[in-house]
Amino acid sequence: MAMTGLDTFDTTLQKTNIWLKEIMNEEGWDDRHKAYMALRAVLHAIRDRLTVDEAAHLGSQLPMLVRGMYYEGWDPSITPLRIKKAEEFLAYIEMSFDRAQPGIDPEEALSAVLNVLSRKISEGEIKDIRSLLPADIQKLWPKSSVH
Repeated sequence: MAMTGLDTFDTTLQKTNIWLKEIMNEEGWDDRHKAYMALRAVLHAIRDRLTVDEAAHLGSQLPMLVRGMYYEGWDPSITPLRIKKAEEFLAYIEMSFDRAQPGIDPEEALSAVLNVLSRKISEGEIKDIRSLLPADIQKLWPKSSVH
């Protein structure tokens, strides 16, 4: 069923909704906005910790609508951020949550989004991303999503 009248937009909207539903299912959430905020915050944290080239490689594998969210507000001149500790990374994620969306645990959000990313993007890209993260942040990657 056409929502926008453009197949490209309808397809990316459908894919994005699937991603959001999978994030909701990961944590047992029933709030699509919560899933959106989790996806956005985690993608921005990962993007900002990667090199510019690797951030672009990841972005190329995202659905068009998610890719737009991923690149929103990005300043590649200040990346990669020097975040090395898991606590700093989780705080960076938490800082991105909308004040109107309280109650999102950054570790739950990270786990849900990483599990979905691990199913949706290539195994090679997942390995590349993980290898570029400091060991303390790599430990946050859910065991169930590691290829």
